[in-house]
Amino acid sequence: MRRFATERAKRLLLGSFRSSPPLSSVPLCSSASAAAAAMDSAASPVALDTINPKVLKCEYAVRGEIVTHAQRLQQELQSKPGSHPFEEILYCNIGNPQSLGQQPITFFREVLALCDHPPLLDKSETHALFSADAIARAWQILDAIPGRATGAYSHSQGIKGLRDAIADGIAARDGFPANPDDIFLTDGASPAVHMMMQLLIRSQKDGILCPIPQYPLYSASIALHGGSLVPYYLNESTGWGLEISELKKQLEDARSKGITVRSLVVINPGNPTGQVLAEENLKEIVEFCKNERLVLLADEVYQENIYVDDKKFNSFKKIARSMGYGDEDLPLVSFQSVSKGYHGECGKRGGYMEVTGFSAEVREQIYKVASVNLCSNISGQILASLVMNPPKVGDESYESFDAEKTGILSSLARRAKALEDAFNRLEGVTCNKAEGAMYLFPRLHLPKKAIEAAEAVKAAPDAFYARRLLDATGIVVVPGSGFGQVPGTWHVRCTILPQEDKIPAIISRLEAFHEAFMEEFRD
Repeated sequence: MRRFATERAKRLLLGSFRSSPPLSSVPLCSSASAAAAAMDSAASPVALDTINPKVLKCEYAVRGEIVTHAQRLQQELQSKPGSHPFEEILYCNIGNPQSLGQQPITFFREVLALCDHPPLLDKSETHALFSADAIARAWQILDAIPGRATGAYSHSQGIKGLRDAIADGIAARDGFPANPDDIFLTDGASPAVHMMMQLLIRSQKDGILCPIPQYPLYSASIALHGGSLVPYYLNESTGWGLEISELKKQLEDARSKGITVRSLVVINPGNPTGQVLAEENLKEIVEFCKNERLVLLADEVYQENIYVDDKKFNSFKKIARSMGYGDEDLPLVSFQSVSKGYHGECGKRGGYMEVTGFSAEVREQIYKVASVNLCSNISGQILASLVMNPPKVGDESYESFDAEKTGILSSLARRAKALEDAFNRLEGVTCNKAEGAMYLFPRLHLPKKAIEAAEAVKAAPDAFYARRLLDATGIVVVPGSGFGQVPGTWHVRCTILPQEDKIPAIISRLEAFHEAFMEEFRD
């Protein structure tokens, strides 16, 4: 019966089509046509001139035009092998270690697997497949989660037991106590930065002191929340030094223009510049923020990435406490992420901010903003607790964990040195040492003809160079203009993350391209 009804419906439908006049003969004055015409003539309800202008102002160069072009080239290589003078795209544009072959830390992934599927803990064969301390840690974490439900929402600040573990890790790192109630777990460090910008920026008259060059998250976030970026320039000639005299100069200039400067952003180790700030410099910065009544926003996501023997990471909280300053003296927010360091778990989206020096009333407002997002993802929360509280000497996994960690960090140091030396061998290129983080930021002293060629196609000279490099070699770097730089200087940011066995080929391609580029545009 159903099939008969279906066939009859088909015949009626076909008959109605056959008996209808052709579309071209239907008079345009019909009500349907008139409505369609009216719709066509009316402007779209969503267009560039009707969306939030703050979104238009926001830019994020790390995934900008060069990367979009690289993705098109990658699709062409897949559909038409041999269509370009290279076989693969090498993404040196973003700190995404595992996308370039870095392996995850075994202990972390064992614990995650067991937490994600707790029935594994009841199987006898699990003890042959997983280390005893990973099993013990999984039980400990699951016992801290109500109902052991890793798929459920958590407290908006994050699971209390995981915040306890992170606070213990901070205390062990700094030698000063940490309060788990000061910790807000987030989906990576980026949402925490946005949260603080939401809190601090009231209008365009509110300014944020931000390093130049800077990680574009900060300029983008300031733009989205309607504030003013107050730039302070790092000194390239002193290894990207942060000078207090420059902070004072820019602060006074902003205040003279009627801008209320709310906070100071410091990225240590530096992104994109790779410097590690000395202890005395950190003390000067703390003193400056205290005296000027500024919130110190400390981006410390690369704290594990130190590649020189004469520098070590010191957190701003450790420095402030060692100077005798407490919560009443300095509002301080420290950001940490599971995406960087030796772990590189970018896709797991884990991180936190430690918020100190704010009144109870303001903290309630921060919690309210966190509550709007319900909670960060549970896998990221677990990873953040593991990163800040990894295996210790005597644990079954310690030796293998330490070997993996040391292997990754020592390899990153070798890669940084190899690429730094390669850039410095290129004609017209100078590159400071990468003391930490995951990047080099070499300066390009481009010929006048190259600058004119860039201007002719309405491109920044470093963007022009980066596009030509990509088209010739498949290597993706980010133009320095996307990070900010002293006017009249040009740079690119290049990660040190491609696997070590690929570095010689990258250097070879880079050298061949640069030699040809300089010859083509020689003055």
